[in-house]
Amino acid sequence: MSINPWRGLGALPREIWMLFCATIINRAGTMALPFLVLYLTQHMGFSASRAGMAMAAYGAGALISMPTAGRLSDSVGPRRIFEWTLLLSGTFLLALPWVHSFGGMLAATFIWAVLGEGNRPASMSIVTELVGPEQRKSAFAVIRLAANVGMTVGPAVGGLLAAYSYPTIFRVDGATSILAAIFLMLVPWRTLRDSAKNHGAPRETPRSLEDSEEADLEVLPPSYPIRSALPHPDRRLALFLLAQIPVMMVFFQFSTGMPLFMTHNLHLSATVYGLLLPINTLLIIFLEVPLNIAMERWPHRRALPLGAFLCGAGFGALIFASDALSVGVTIVIWTFGEMILFPAASAYVAEIAPADRRGAYMGLFTMSVSLAFVAGPWLGAAVLAHFGPTTLWTGAFFGGCLSAVLMVGVEPKGQTRAEIN
Repeated sequence: MSINPWRGLGALPREIWMLFCATIINRAGTMALPFLVLYLTQHMGFSASRAGMAMAAYGAGALISMPTAGRLSDSVGPRRIFEWTLLLSGTFLLALPWVHSFGGMLAATFIWAVLGEGNRPASMSIVTELVGPEQRKSAFAVIRLAANVGMTVGPAVGGLLAAYSYPTIFRVDGATSILAAIFLMLVPWRTLRDSAKNHGAPRETPRSLEDSEEADLEVLPPSYPIRSALPHPDRRLALFLLAQIPVMMVFFQFSTGMPLFMTHNLHLSATVYGLLLPINTLLIIFLEVPLNIAMERWPHRRALPLGAFLCGAGFGALIFASDALSVGVTIVIWTFGEMILFPAASAYVAEIAPADRRGAYMGLFTMSVSLAFVAGPWLGAAVLAHFGPTTLWTGAFFGGCLSAVLMVGVEPKGQTRAEIN
C-alpha cells in the first residue's frame, strides 16, 4: 500500500489555508524588491554603489520593522497586523514611482521596509496560534510552499513588465498586496477559543497552546509574573538566534556570492544563473511539505543541525563546481538544508515562546534573519573579491558546521533549571 506523503494536511485548521491563499496572492506580485537594483540603475540612472545603499536602507527598515511588528502582534493581534502591513505597504508602493531623487529613494525604501516587512512575524505568529507543536513544522512548510509558489510567478512576470515599464512593477506589486489584505479582511476567521467553544471541548491544538503558560510556570517559581521578561526562555532564544546567524549568512550567498562566482569565475552567463534558481523553488514546492510531514516527530536537536549542515555543505561544495551541472547539484544540497532548517527553526521559536509573547519572539527571530540578509551578501562579495572563491566557499562550509554544532545544544520546551544546570 502506498503512503500518501501529504497525509495530515487535512487536519490543519481552515484558517491556515486562508493564510496560504493570502500568501500566494501577495507573493505572486512580489517583483519590486527583486528588480529594485535594476530599477535604480537602468531606469533611474543611479550608480551601482548608490543602488547598494538603497538596498541597505531597505535592510535597516526591516531590522526596525520586524521586532516592532512582533510586539504589536501580541497587543492587537497578528492577523490585524498582517492585514495592515499588506494594506499600507501596498498603498505606498503605488506611489513610490513618483520619487525621483536619490535622497528620496533612500527614505522611500526605508519606509517601504518598515511598512511591509512586519507581515513576516505576524504571519508566523498566526501559524503559532492556530496549530500545536505536533503540526507546526507542517504548517510552516505549507506557508513556505505558498510563498515559493508565488515567488515563482512574481519575478517571472516582473521580468516581462520590466521590458514594458519599470514603474508598472511597483504598481502591480502594490495592487497584489492590497488584494491580499482585502481577502483576509473579508473571509470568515475563527479564533482557537471560538473553535473549542463550538465543538464543546477544546481541540488538541488549542490545548497545547494554553498549556504553554503552564509549562513556563513549571520552569520558574510561582512568584515570577508570566507577562514579564522570563529569563529562561529569553536566554534560549538569544542562544538560538546567535546559533542561526552564521548559517543564515551562508544561505544568502545565493543572492550575491553564487551569481558572482558563476559569472566571474566560471564564466557562465546570467541567463544560466536564472535558469538554475528554479531548481530551488521547484524542489520546495514539491518536496518541502511531505518532507516535513515525515520529520514531524524529529526532535529539534536532530533536525536543526542537519539543516544547517546541509546548507553549509551545499554552498561549500561550490569549491568543486566547474560547470552549470555541478552548480545545479550544489543547489539541490543546500535546498534540502533550507527545507529542513527553515520550518524547524520557526517551529522551535514558536515552541519556546511564552503564550503572551509569541509575536515578540517571532519579531526577534525574523530580525535576526534580516540581519544575516544585510551582512551575508556584502561579506560574501567582499571575501570573493579580495580572497577568492576557495576562501569564500570554505568559509561557507565551516559557517554551516558552526551553526550545526551550536544547534545541537538547543533546549526543548519545558526543561527545568535543574535539568539545564
